[in-house]
Amino acid sequence: MRQAIFLISTADRKGLLAAISGFFYERRLNIRECRQYSDSCEHRYFMRIAIEMEASLTRRQLEEEFAGLAAELGLDYSVHYSGDVQNIAVMVSRTTHCLYDLLVRSDEGSLGGRVTLVIGNHPELETAAARFNIPFYCCPVTPGSEPEQEAKVLEILDRQRIDLVVLARYMRILSDDFISRYPGRIINIHHAFLPAFQGSDPYRRAWERGVKMIGATAHYATRDLDEGPIIEQDVERITHESTPEDLRERGRDIERRVLSRAVQAHLERRVIVSGRRTIVFAK
Repeated sequence: MRQAIFLISTADRKGLLAAISGFFYERRLNIRECRQYSDSCEHRYFMRIAIEMEASLTRRQLEEEFAGLAAELGLDYSVHYSGDVQNIAVMVSRTTHCLYDLLVRSDEGSLGGRVTLVIGNHPELETAAARFNIPFYCCPVTPGSEPEQEAKVLEILDRQRIDLVVLARYMRILSDDFISRYPGRIINIHHAFLPAFQGSDPYRRAWERGVKMIGATAHYATRDLDEGPIIEQDVERITHESTPEDLRERGRDIERRVLSRAVQAHLERRVIVSGRRTIVFAK
């Protein structure tokens, strides 16, 4: 059964659950799932509600009727439909671990979307994409060629109708114009030390500093670089016995897990952005 998934946010007040669920009840639509959260700090209400679509009800009719309720209640919302396959572009440099994890999950059908293509600013990872019969586009960058390279990448993304861009250790800073073309649809991954240990070889410098915990952060890319709304994080404790290479290997494993969970949450329509924060509903 196809479902319509509504992601809703509004000022918190009494009666919202009754009003929204009542809208679907009046139309004899079965509610398959309903999750809600009231933010007591900012007095906001958030809901994810999944509805079984009846054959007699078109998407246009449902959306037009719900728009009336949203205007009456002052709801910010988006509506999505199960079964609509979302196309993913993975952007990479030379690091393989996050790319391989996404390709395997896509191939197994467990990601929630389909990796359609891989774009690299170096050619090394073409063989990884080829193993899964995924097209690889090499778009190198030289000093001063950044605008032309981004224009080429955007042309590829538009032509292939990409829904989500995943930066799987893509070691280039995207321009504000690029990010504005995919608002809330670019996910980045990095180690969780930031703003400490920026730049190259952060795990070596973390080891030199004697850190006792390492981790990773997946977030939406915004104009504020690595400060976009966080979707997923994870950490592991380490000891003085861990070498810099131990930190690096364990960090890569955490990055794989965190990125895949963030991508899956986005594709399953479980994320609502609220200012600089996200509300991520459990599966």
